[in-house]
Amino acid sequence: MRNLLFSVSESDGGNQSDHRKIPFSDVVVTGTRNQWERKWRPIDIQVASWVLFVHLLSLFAPFTFSWDAFRVAFIGYLLTGLVGITLSYHRLLAHHSLKLPKWLEYTCVYFGVHAAQRDPIFWVSMHRYHHQFVDSEKDTHSPINGFWFSHMGWLFDSGYILEKYQERKNVEDLKKQAFYMFIRKTYMWHIIGCGALLYAWGGFPYLVWGLGVRIVWVYHLTFLVNSACHIWGYQAWNTGDLSKNNWWVAVLTFGEGWHNNHHAFEFSARHGIEWWQIDISWYIIRLLEAIGMATNVKVPTEAHKLKRSFNTYDNALK
Repeated sequence: MRNLLFSVSESDGGNQSDHRKIPFSDVVVTGTRNQWERKWRPIDIQVASWVLFVHLLSLFAPFTFSWDAFRVAFIGYLLTGLVGITLSYHRLLAHHSLKLPKWLEYTCVYFGVHAAQRDPIFWVSMHRYHHQFVDSEKDTHSPINGFWFSHMGWLFDSGYILEKYQERKNVEDLKKQAFYMFIRKTYMWHIIGCGALLYAWGGFPYLVWGLGVRIVWVYHLTFLVNSACHIWGYQAWNTGDLSKNNWWVAVLTFGEGWHNNHHAFEFSARHGIEWWQIDISWYIIRLLEAIGMATNVKVPTEAHKLKRSFNTYDNALK
């Protein structure tokens, strides 16, 4: 296990003294994207307004607490975070790490819709570009542009996305399916409908906890995988990028924090490669496989592991 220093690119002049390191890490900020002195497009303002709204809504949490409201938020966290984002948006759709019957796929993905992280087509497209251009100037959310950019800033910078990916043709598999196109066209109505149902069910406390607190919590856990897991932690595999394994992020995100493992074996349904690496999402997938609901479940072989081993890399340099 080791940490790798990310070298400044030749296009940057290779002068690290011109750049700053992110605190408590070896990650050098080499990007020049200015998050504030750039054109804010209408979609940026809309996204920023929504994110601000749910954060402000969650501030009412201490004044509206009840165990019933807390349980609604916690169950929503499991359904939208674990089932929706981690298992469905990420491992199922983005990487095809497993297959589910279509009725179950669409059900699980619909939980992910209510995480309010955009529709599946957008989310999967951005994630696939992240892997294609990881920690380069074309990465969707690399910390080479700073912690804030990788954590949340990129969400409010549609100009950056348009500049880097003028033709987003990496999600044709989803665009061919009517379900995903329908969700794309009607996305916000599902979020608004969820809020209306929560309010009708339990009033303002359920809206605060079931929508505000739950969405903000899952937001920042997902964003920590993009930011913290490319900054702090350790590297077990030679991936040639900044991806790190981070145990505390892994615990909170149902296994997503074993991020260096994931970048080493993008196709794998299992992120916690070692027996002691807790990966709740993998346990759910194994259960689905055991009862015949999940098929074509992919995991790395010993040959895959050998190829990504630092020992293999070191020997090749000798």
